[in-house]
Amino acid sequence: MKNMGFIVLVLFSLLSCGNHYQLPEKHINTVDVKHLLEDSLLNVRALEIVKENNGVFFLTSNGKAGHIYNSDTDKRLNILYPIAMVSDSVKNNFRSLAITSKNGFGLSIESPARLYKIKNDEKQLVYQEKHPKAFYDALDFWNDQEGIAIGDPTEACLSIIITRDGGNSWSKIPCENLPKAKEGEAAFAASDTNISIVGKHTWVATGGKSSRILYSPDKGETWQAFETPIIQGTETTGMYSIDFYDAQHGFAIGGDYTKPEANVANKIRTSDGGKTWRVVASGANPGYRSCVQYVPESKGEKLVAVGFNGIDVSNDAGETWKHVSDDSFYTIRFVNDSIAYAAGAGKVSKLHFK
Repeated sequence: MKNMGFIVLVLFSLLSCGNHYQLPEKHINTVDVKHLLEDSLLNVRALEIVKENNGVFFLTSNGKAGHIYNSDTDKRLNILYPIAMVSDSVKNNFRSLAITSKNGFGLSIESPARLYKIKNDEKQLVYQEKHPKAFYDALDFWNDQEGIAIGDPTEACLSIIITRDGGNSWSKIPCENLPKAKEGEAAFAASDTNISIVGKHTWVATGGKSSRILYSPDKGETWQAFETPIIQGTETTGMYSIDFYDAQHGFAIGGDYTKPEANVANKIRTSDGGKTWRVVASGANPGYRSCVQYVPESKGEKLVAVGFNGIDVSNDAGETWKHVSDDSFYTIRFVNDSIAYAAGAGKVSKLHFK
């Protein structure tokens, strides 16, 4: 009994000294995938978590919107309805979506690029751009009033539009206020994760023949560009997705979707707010992936990447990776540190990481 009491005392003292001893973090090793909605006509690259019920709202490449409500019993209501406000034959191909506490916003890709404000079944066209080169890739909000969308260059710079009135009106930033685009520099509308926001800080990932970071410290008022060492040089190479855990630590992934097995220099990491980047896990899988996200409450150590070749996880900030599923997805969003929704060709699914 005396020995047992001594052991308990030692364990208590170790656990009490938080600065000297910590229980090891639980690693992600597996994932359970449950398909909530399957349809061969579905193609989803834009989805966001609905905080009110931990469900998911999504937009499709054929101009429809859907909402899956979450519940512990998995009883759910799937709603698919078209978004169309103009009387012409142009079909909306949605690749971008953002949700504020008041409205949803959906952005189509090609000319005429159309941005809609969505509330329940009400849809309002709030921005339209008719230009032969118009192609929008991602959409996000700093807060309920201020938002940003980015797209390929139509002039000498990346296309960036901003709202400061809750999404009711949008204006394009003049090229003289943005870094000049390099030859062949654009962005990819693969997963609606070309933009990452932490507070006032904003990072935009470009790709193509040049793949850089455009950075704004003040919610889009001023901008500068940073070079990256990710693979680049052709139209299909570069960063496809970026995420920041905090104002200093970020991760980007991509590669070349035409060579999905290639894994050299397709994963990069920063620890100084995006000013400099380091290649990690070069020559090791995963190869091309279209979306990467930090796992919430993971101290920036856990990452999940998805693509049409499956799901991979990292428990050491991207230094090493483990393939956990062959399920194909384009994009993923986390509800908490273990539950996420993902979508791709033909499906919207709920993922449980363990």
